Amino acid sequence: MPTARSESDLRSLDRARMYSIFRPLDTEERLPREQVMAAKRFRSVGRWELAGAVWLPSLVAIMVLGQWVHAPAPMALAGVGLTFLALLAFALVGDRHLRLK
Repeated sequence: MPTARSESDLRSLDRARMYSIFRPLDTEERLPREQVMAAKRFRSVGRWELAGAVWLPSLVAIMVLGQWVHAPAPMALAGVGLTFLALLAFALVGDRHLRLK
């Protein structure tokens, strides 16, 4: 006849028993590649992304402003070019400072 077991014998998630089966997690262990990739997905917005997000609204603003003041086409193209170069410089200078640190 089987012997009666107590509740503590039946607990499979008891801490001491779990440590005998599984070793504790190492705090110095690197994350698996999938977790690192998932963390990169949720990083904050950088200068490249900000410049890209500002580019289209500024392009529309230049076009609308050029039509509103009846600016000649070369002046509007110069504004588009200067805006592009300024946003490109903004993105490049920001990345350079981050790499130097």
